[in-house]
Amino acid sequence: MASFRKKLYQIIFGTETKLGRLFDIVLLWAILLSISIVIFESLKSLRTEYSSFFIYSEWFFTILFTIEYFTRIWISPKPFKYIFSFLGLVDLLSIIPTYLSLALTGTHYLVVIRAIRLLRVFRILKLNYFLNQGDIIAKALKSSIKKIGVFLFAILNIVIIIGAAMYVIEGEGNGFDSIPRSIYWAIVTITTVGYGDISPQTSLGQFVSSIIMIVGYAIIAVPTGIVSSEITRQQLNKEKLKCNNCKYEISYDHKFCPNCGKNLKLNN
Repeated sequence: MASFRKKLYQIIFGTETKLGRLFDIVLLWAILLSISIVIFESLKSLRTEYSSFFIYSEWFFTILFTIEYFTRIWISPKPFKYIFSFLGLVDLLSIIPTYLSLALTGTHYLVVIRAIRLLRVFRILKLNYFLNQGDIIAKALKSSIKKIGVFLFAILNIVIIIGAAMYVIEGEGNGFDSIPRSIYWAIVTITTVGYGDISPQTSLGQFVSSIIMIVGYAIIAVPTGIVSSEITRQQLNKEKLKCNNCKYEISYDHKFCPNCGKNLKLNN
């Protein structure tokens, strides 16, 4: 049994063998088909005419992916590591909606989360370059969380103040019938979305909204700049330089060589 589990592990988790590669390719096609079925089911004309086909197909793929999920747990040397990994959580979330639809109608459409499982294509095709680039973006976003958090907190304060001010300026007669609704307008305006369901009618309100829209362009650029700078820093960290003193490889974010202690600013 142990040898069988080991062989099964190589097939399901690995791509080095022909069977492992074949398994992943079949799995990807199954994911694509299941997502396509859910998408086409959302079309009323097709749903009405082929309702039985959609129901049976969705349950077929759900049961198939359920068996696959529990098989992965069974053959994993460290089951909890797989269960709480990113792909493990995605695998679980991809089968829950169908079972949830037994109690809540329509939730099975959420199975489109299976699209995330297609990330395995990078591992199958051994596109390591793309995986490395994805790793850089993920680390950049993680490093930017605190800065973006501070930025969003500042924006939250701004929209509350603007919303309250517009509630006073425009009043209930012009659609600004509460501060929360005015805050909603401020968010829509400052992000330059502009749904148009609420709009200022007074000259002062229109002047204030014009200023907010102009400022909104500058505000949108802030998180982009934060993430861009972090991506650049992560890319530099991936590259290595050599200490001229001891030839030790070091990332660009080091100020001193961790091997000999030389000041890297003098590394010339």
